[in-house]
Amino acid sequence: MSSSQPSAFASFSLNGQDLTKAAINSVRVALGISGAVALIIGVIIVFWPKTAAVGLTVLIAISLLISGIAYLGIGIFARGIGGGARALDIVFGILLVIGAVIAFANLQGTTAFLAVFIGILVGIAWIVEGAVALAQLGDSPSRGWSIFFGILSIVAGIVLLFSPLWGIVVLFLLAGISLIVLGIVQIVRAITFGRGIATPEV
Repeated sequence: MSSSQPSAFASFSLNGQDLTKAAINSVRVALGISGAVALIIGVIIVFWPKTAAVGLTVLIAISLLISGIAYLGIGIFARGIGGGARALDIVFGILLVIGAVIAFANLQGTTAFLAVFIGILVGIAWIVEGAVALAQLGDSPSRGWSIFFGILSIVAGIVLLFSPLWGIVVLFLLAGISLIVLGIVQIVRAITFGRGIATPEV
């Protein structure tokens, strides 16, 4: 039974024979752009991880500032909502703006704090995931793999809790390497997609 619903890997399963020449060119451009962006971001992360991490912190700080201003605007100018809700919006907006100002004032420190915080969260998540895997051994079709995954996840989570900064740096670099590989694959796909296929011009 066939299905025409798109999937997350549509760019890999897409058949050029079903497309016009213009559509093939559009797919190539999309694949090429997305591949180039992924490759550039991956290279920056791998070769300049500190710069990439600080850049990510800047984006987060900008997001906090914009959100804070938006909440302040809602609390000050919005009509039709209760005074208590407006006061909460104003307070929350002020806190977000203060957080953004602190982040901008000390980008290096904020970056290190976020790295440690995220590392701790990931470590806890891995421990919980491993514990759940071990707790559900009775429902698993492969007990050996479940035990291996559960123990590995718990050990990795504990290691990350004891060294969250270094752990998140390793994960950050692995993400960069993955983006480089994905970018290269996408660019190659953009170059080779639809080659040798006779298609209508429109």
